[in-house]
Amino acid sequence: MFNRAVSRLSRKRPPSDIHDSDGSSSSSHQNPKSTAKWAASLENLLEDPEGVKRFREFLKKEFSEENVLFWLACEDFKKTQDKKQMQEKAKEIYMTFLSSKASSQVNVEGQSRLNEKILEEPHPLMFQKLQDQIFNLMKYDSYSRFLKSDLFLKHKRTEEEEEEPPDTQTAAKRASRTYNT
Repeated sequence: MFNRAVSRLSRKRPPSDIHDSDGSSSSSHQNPKSTAKWAASLENLLEDPEGVKRFREFLKKEFSEENVLFWLACEDFKKTQDKKQMQEKAKEIYMTFLSSKASSQVNVEGQSRLNEKILEEPHPLMFQKLQDQIFNLMKYDSYSRFLKSDLFLKHKRTEEEEEEPPDTQTAAKRASRTYNT
């Protein structure tokens, strides 16, 4: 059921943004200097499919990937128009992330106050308070560690290396080779 929820989230995105079931992007294209945008804010990171992919990789290693998956599920839920679909998605979010028996339970305050009765009359912002808690948890905890992680720093270095043409050398490097021979 969990993989089904993740794949359902992916279906609503443009083909270039679709992620495979393992979380890898089906498109390897990325924006130049994407790491600079990711480092500017968590919001920027979450708007970029490649950023979400890298952040998920990091959160998997920290055993907290469910936080970003819950946040993404809530974003998708807010866009749902059809009442029947909204009920189904609300129940799926509840069962996957909020129930005491949830397969990928998120750690939020007040989750016990959200009981199954509210799922019968869902509305687009019913998970907003819980989503905000998870966003703040990621912003002030995981996100800062992500920016210092080897995963992020390696991606940033790769991005910088791709930006510089391979034959470009600084004048100092050329001069040192000339004078040190």
